[in-house]
Amino acid sequence: MHKKVLIGKQKHGELPPICSDVRQKQRISIDTLPPEVKAPFPSEPVIPLRTKTIKEFQEDMERATTSGDWRDVRDFYLTTFDSFLEINAAFKREANAPFNTTEDSGVNSKFLNAVYDALLCTPQDIQKSVLKGIINSLLREWKGPRTKDDLRAYFILVQNPQYSSTSTYVIYAHLLRQIAALSEADHHFLVHWFKKLSPRRFRQLVERFLHFISTRLLPAPPDELPPLTRCSWWIPAATKVLALFNAANSISTPPIMSFTDFYNITLDHIDIMEQYRTWQSHGNSNKFSFCQFPFILSTVVKKAIIQRDSEQQMISMARQSLVNKVSRRQRVDMNLLFLNIKVRRAQLLSDSLDELSRKRADLKKKLKVTFVGEAGLDMGGLTKEWFLLLVRQIFHTDYGMFTYLKDSRCHWFSSWKCDNYSEFQLVGTVSFHS
Repeated sequence: MHKKVLIGKQKHGELPPICSDVRQKQRISIDTLPPEVKAPFPSEPVIPLRTKTIKEFQEDMERATTSGDWRDVRDFYLTTFDSFLEINAAFKREANAPFNTTEDSGVNSKFLNAVYDALLCTPQDIQKSVLKGIINSLLREWKGPRTKDDLRAYFILVQNPQYSSTSTYVIYAHLLRQIAALSEADHHFLVHWFKKLSPRRFRQLVERFLHFISTRLLPAPPDELPPLTRCSWWIPAATKVLALFNAANSISTPPIMSFTDFYNITLDHIDIMEQYRTWQSHGNSNKFSFCQFPFILSTVVKKAIIQRDSEQQMISMARQSLVNKVSRRQRVDMNLLFLNIKVRRAQLLSDSLDELSRKRADLKKKLKVTFVGEAGLDMGGLTKEWFLLLVRQIFHTDYGMFTYLKDSRCHWFSSWKCDNYSEFQLVGTVSFHS
């Protein structure tokens, strides 16, 4: 059936007039238009039809394992991973169906899992042919936005178990860079597709990302990985793709993994403050910093960052206070540099609460404690004593704020109804200064 276009009468060489009078328009078949007016209609590539089933594939594997004749299996892997088009042909449930929703990737997961589970059991030449096919697919020159079939191919390729070996890291890194460079809309699709992975495979992929990042962070033998100066983009690419998995985990109910399973403990042993300074200077710009991705930072690292940030803010506030005093030609009081509180031992909790509530503007300064009626200079000892006494009183069972759970050996919020939450705010303030 011919496509039709509407064109008005026109002089030779002129563009069709934009006319509101429909009666002046005449319907002309596109086949009757002169060649210079015709425009090509872009067409999606037709995915070839592949009929291999999971049962047939498993039978091929069994025959090859028994006979040692791997030709059928070799031909299958060689064809399947030759291009994005062939990947879709092999694993898409219906070759030329669109499957363009976030709810369904259109991938035959059982078949894909069977193919990947068998891959590492095949001879080395077959495994190398798969990697070679992936390289050729990734090196293809892309023009225009990615199609859903392209996204599907990335979704399939990132699950390849071969990337557990450092010998494949160069290929893995290029795959991750292409996924990280996709548009936000494409990432949205991938996040929802990742969410549908089985918990076991989801966890395997997350652990693979973390291991890849850790391996690249640490010094590597020259014959194992390229110099870090030549592949500084590896870690940012992997972290950005890992962020998609973190997003998928966050929108899953219940979460597929604990949020602590995304922590990279290797980061506990690097100069995280350099990362923090980069983040402070460049924010969320193109300059990479792990601080842009807090999900990957352990509690230890986050605490160190918060403490250093607090110290910097304390110094900044103290400096500003001194500058203000000097500019007004006022006497400089060194107490301006500290959060000074005075408490009575008999009223330790209520006095502490009152003092901290009144001096909220100074909460980021270094703490100094004075016990009323007692001579002494706080060089750290009085603050430590105040903290211990305060914590002992707050967490005492009779006080009613917290209850002790014997099974976990932890304190938790009491179930008693509370009309005043200011004391809980005090606990938070004390924790900040501890």
